[in-house]
Amino acid sequence: MQIESTQHGNAAVVQLSGRLDAESAPAFESACEKQLSEGRTHLILDMSGLQYVSSMGLRSFLAIAKQAKSKKGAVLLCGMKGFVKEVFDLANLTSQFPVFDTSSAARAGI
Repeated sequence: MQIESTQHGNAAVVQLSGRLDAESAPAFESACEKQLSEGRTHLILDMSGLQYVSSMGLRSFLAIAKQAKSKKGAVLLCGMKGFVKEVFDLANLTSQFPVFDTSSAARAGI
């Protein structure tokens, strides 16, 4: 999995590509925790390049959202499609996060 982050004031866009599973989940959580520890309160997770997410990956999304909430922030999702969107819908997690089509729309929603 590849993870790239860009900062936008008190928000960070974390772009994910590849597979988010038990092997890559710790790196994903670490990248998000780094952004939160640097003072960003809102994380926009761009999932347009994400091809697969496992149950461990879903747990990571929930753990990061909890950390962001404790800092009076939030996790916003964008670019969900295909298998990843199906997994989020089946796990009933789509309703737990603000979901946008693009990272630009998510930034405007903060």
